[in-house]
Amino acid sequence: MFSFQVDDELKIELIQQQHKEELFRLIDTNREHLRKWLLWVDKRQTAEDFDTIIPQWISKFANNDGFDAGIRYNERLVGMIGLHHIDWKNKATSIGYFLSEEAQGNGIITKCVRALITYLFNELDLHRIEIQCAETNHRSRTIPIKLGFFEEGVTRDGQWLYDHYENLITYSLLKSKDCTK
Repeated sequence: MFSFQVDDELKIELIQQQHKEELFRLIDTNREHLRKWLLWVDKRQTAEDFDTIIPQWISKFANNDGFDAGIRYNERLVGMIGLHHIDWKNKATSIGYFLSEEAQGNGIITKCVRALITYLFNELDLHRIEIQCAETNHRSRTIPIKLGFFEEGVTRDGQWLYDHYENLITYSLLKSKDCTK
């Protein structure tokens, strides 16, 4: 299964069925924090809610169409990172991520995204990586900016979030502009 060590403290590993309880605890403990930006949080009320989702994630990985992986910090699940879809014709993908509130401020997502960029450009030979962030999610927006992504523009009211629309900012990085070199 997909897994790689980012550094001595960080590891990215494919979420599998045996992780469902741990994943549910992570989401449940961080429900209010995650709910600000993720519409699906309220739909995950028990660990069993992952019984159908995790096999879909594994199938996506098996079909070479992206993945959903856990982020482990000192062996503890603190978030997730993944590829929404891989457009093989255009050699492009988009990255999504979330992190527990208590794990923020340690550079975890920045390190994981940087490692993922290297993997995507060097191992998968992709050409373009995209990250979309809610305009008001300033913490999330700092990640692509730190990593040298280009701000392409705003999708006005691009995401419905419970009771309001959020503008989405799209950032991109091209292999020719790889920030990991």
